[in-house]
Amino acid sequence: MARAPLLQLTDISLTFGGNPVFEGLSLTIQQGDRVALVGRNGSGKSTLMKVMAALVEPDRGEVVLGAGTQVGYMEQDPDLSDFATLGDFARMGLPETEGYRVEMAAEGLKFDPDRPVATASGGERRRAALARLLAQAPELMLLDEPTNHLDIEAIGWLEDHLKQTRAAYVLISHDRAFLRALTRATLWIDRGEVRRQEKGFEGFEDWRETVWAAEDDARHKLDRKIKAEARWAVEGISARRKRNQGRVRALAALRAERSAQIRRQGTAAMALDSGPQSGKKVIEARGIAKAFGDRVILRPFDLRVNRGDRIAFVGPNGAGKTTLIKMLTGEIAPDEGTVSLGTNLEIAVFDQARAALNPDQTLWESLAGDTDMRVSGRADQVMVRGQPKHVVAYLKDFLFDDAQARAPVRSLSGGEKARLLLARLMAKPSNLLVMDEPTNDLDVETLDLLQDLLGDYDGTVLLVSHDRDFIDRVADTTVAMEGDGRAVTYAGGWSDYRAQRGEDAAVTQVTAPAKKAAAPEKAPAARSGLSFTEKHRLDELPAIIERLEAEIGKLSEFLADPDLYATSPAKFEKASTALSERQAALAGAEEEWLLLEEKAAG
Repeated sequence: MARAPLLQLTDISLTFGGNPVFEGLSLTIQQGDRVALVGRNGSGKSTLMKVMAALVEPDRGEVVLGAGTQVGYMEQDPDLSDFATLGDFARMGLPETEGYRVEMAAEGLKFDPDRPVATASGGERRRAALARLLAQAPELMLLDEPTNHLDIEAIGWLEDHLKQTRAAYVLISHDRAFLRALTRATLWIDRGEVRRQEKGFEGFEDWRETVWAAEDDARHKLDRKIKAEARWAVEGISARRKRNQGRVRALAALRAERSAQIRRQGTAAMALDSGPQSGKKVIEARGIAKAFGDRVILRPFDLRVNRGDRIAFVGPNGAGKTTLIKMLTGEIAPDEGTVSLGTNLEIAVFDQARAALNPDQTLWESLAGDTDMRVSGRADQVMVRGQPKHVVAYLKDFLFDDAQARAPVRSLSGGEKARLLLARLMAKPSNLLVMDEPTNDLDVETLDLLQDLLGDYDGTVLLVSHDRDFIDRVADTTVAMEGDGRAVTYAGGWSDYRAQRGEDAAVTQVTAPAKKAAAPEKAPAARSGLSFTEKHRLDELPAIIERLEAEIGKLSEFLADPDLYATSPAKFEKASTALSERQAALAGAEEEWLLLEEKAAG
């Protein structure tokens, strides 16, 4: 049975500053659609979403809403100037009897509806805008980076909410785990063309590589044909050319076709210079603690950071992750305990607040005005990893064009600001990288490159992030801030941390009863004796057991090296601890599986 269209775009064309953004674009969003909208930074994702929301009028084409369809758009920078509190803004337009929806969303997204707008942060304002959209429950939701400024717990709440909603939605997000969990179709913007695949984000990268491979093959064939025809044109005698003017015109047409093809945007030419090697011990913290007034940020905590470690810090917003890192790097002093820094440290910091960027400076000034990058007597050059380089050439390495060099920083998108900050950071040698939310607003290709760079980096990385996929790809140790002053160290990344805490089961137990209560008569009963939650747990345990067995195999192989303890006792100790934890987790998972199987059979 065909689904009713909620929104149709037909033959949409739009031009900004003389450059076409879209030409002849047509697409349909239907009831039940859960769509990932992906593309490079600057490709037009947010613009397309604003066209869908009727906030940007196309130059040509038609935008048609289905009968009775309400579209909700999450604003990136909501205007709250006419409201006293965040709750007043979020409840606008709702019947008084439905105000509870805002309260529920506020609890899940972690903001106080009674907070005055005047004192609210930008992140709190965005969360209020998201709560307002969710409370209105439109038939179609347009969500542009909804996870920005959310901690991992709030992202999990939003993910569960969107899994259960009956509304259709289109998502722009840099969070791969979020997109994989939620989407069933993908819209890909690439050089002004919008392609659609009826698969979620999980299949996007394979699809992209297939499309690009076919495109490269076609371009290669066209180049060979042009080369052959050009050889004929040069070598053919005058009489033949006179008799074959059609072939000459065909060659001109081939060349025009080739020149009209739009090159794919490359990845940023980012590189990291680890500089001089630091000492083996980078940081040693013993019994450090911190409080602000009556609020305990950190109870006594020990941590040793060795050269080459990649440590992720996770936890709710406000739990103290950034404060802990500042104590570890010596920026602020702990109330108790000691922090000892290793020798020969050169620290580079990526700040989530973008405090290093002056919005009133141009991109040129932002680089050339940095005292650490300035080349004496040359206003047009900057020092990049010990070598002078022209400012514009270095900006091009990070995908900025000539015109942007003299543009103000405030004109940049979020992803462009992140790239500019990375340009500043990567120009300087370092052996300790402190990265506070580096993934916000970056596209998939830039995230891939950043992950590879961090993997090859010889120095040490301290990472604060709410991006679960990125943590899994980068971190070998996770420090979890529990929000009550406790900090606990776990081996591995985000998935390892969850497995060691048994949080896969906890998430199921939170979400499953809500579904069952909504429609108890539809609760699965295929396996007698099992509740909804137990059946779900039994279905997922084989994959958990398989992953734990694979990790145990890798750790056992690593520990089999007879010289490991002598050459690297710290790695030996860490791997031994990780092996014991995974063996215990495997035993627990196998026992749980047996118990559930017996119950299902009974």
